[in-house]
Amino acid sequence: MRIPRAATSALVLVALVWGYNWVVMKRALQYVAPFPFLAVRLLIAAACLFALLAALRRPMRIGHWPQVTAIGLVHTAATFALMLFALKFGAAGKTAVLSYAMPFFVTVFAWPILGERPRKAHWLAIFVALAGLVLLFNPSARPGLSELLALASGVTWAAGVVITKRLQVRHHVDTLALSAWQMFVAGVAMLALMWAFPGRPWIWTPYVVFALAFNALVVSALSWVLWFWILGQLEAGVASLGTMVVPGVGLLAGAMELHERLGTIEWSGIMLIFAALAVTGIASLREGRPVLDAKGPI
Repeated sequence: MRIPRAATSALVLVALVWGYNWVVMKRALQYVAPFPFLAVRLLIAAACLFALLAALRRPMRIGHWPQVTAIGLVHTAATFALMLFALKFGAAGKTAVLSYAMPFFVTVFAWPILGERPRKAHWLAIFVALAGLVLLFNPSARPGLSELLALASGVTWAAGVVITKRLQVRHHVDTLALSAWQMFVAGVAMLALMWAFPGRPWIWTPYVVFALAFNALVVSALSWVLWFWILGQLEAGVASLGTMVVPGVGLLAGAMELHERLGTIEWSGIMLIFAALAVTGIASLREGRPVLDAKGPI
């Protein structure tokens, strides 16, 4: 199988951007609360995607509003909110790895809802991942709030993937329009939560401006456009397997920039989770199916 060099380079770039963004979000939370940060990020990114739809002369009408609203609230609003609160209270690298337990929850949810029966490789990955999660939670200590929130973000992310897949199986939906509208729904939800639960005032610093621009324009808008193009150039399994390095980038960036340190037990758990992700990715590569949702992982 010949893999296009340009698509491979774009995939590496996207994985680095998404991986490093765990550190960017962690640092930004020193100056701004999660809800307003997400509201601005998501609404700017949605506006960029709507502008792209207009430039491409693709229809913005989406239909299927109950499902689109559910995707926006579960897949994006709940997942991102849980991620950011996990980052607020915990380490960037550890949060990234726990959130990336999502593929294993997808396997469990997709069986009763989509009728996708797990293969032997998937069951192996689930059991290896469970062992890794037990170690990552450190059985000698009580699980912290950040770990529980990060794992919950993986659960809501998986639920959102299954809801999205169910919509795409039953109806033809423009993926770019779906991404824009569900992001808009999530942004409005974050605005409502920001007004209902006002946090501390924003501290406008150059880093906050950078973090917002990086998240809205690079992480969300530009990287997602690149991700759509990558999916058109590479097999879905290959593309998704490439994004498995994202939590690894988050771990390395957290260690280098934030000086995060983990114990031996936690590192053992992380290695098991990466092994499980590799098993899942290789199985999906053989089947030509994506490991992650087509809208990207972060």
